[in-house]
Amino acid sequence: MTSGPESASLDRLYAIIASRCGADPASSYTAKLFSEGRERIVKKFGEEAVETVLAGMTGDNGRLIAESADVLYHLLVLWLFAGVTPADVMAELARREGASGIAEKLARGS
Repeated sequence: MTSGPESASLDRLYAIIASRCGADPASSYTAKLFSEGRERIVKKFGEEAVETVLAGMTGDNGRLIAESADVLYHLLVLWLFAGVTPADVMAELARREGASGIAEKLARGS
C-alpha cells in the first residue's frame, strides 16, 4: 500500500474501518456513519476539522492531538466511502514531492 510507519498506521486504521463499515449500525459507529451516507460523513469530517482548527488556536497540544486523531479517522471514513485509498493519496503526495507549493497551486489554477 504505502510505506513508512505512519503510512502503515493509516493503512491499518483504513483496514479496520473497512472491516466495520458493513457491521450493525447499532453496535458500530463506523457502520452507523456508512448507513447515514456521504452527506453525514462529510458533515462529521467538517465538524472534526473545525474542532482541530480551534484546538490549534488554543495552544492545547493534548486537545490538538485528540482532535487530529478524530479528523484522521473521519477523513479515512470519507476516503473509504468514496473509494479512495491511502495509497491513492500517498501517490499524489509523491507526485508533488520536490515541487514548489506555490507553483503546484498555480498549476491547478487555484
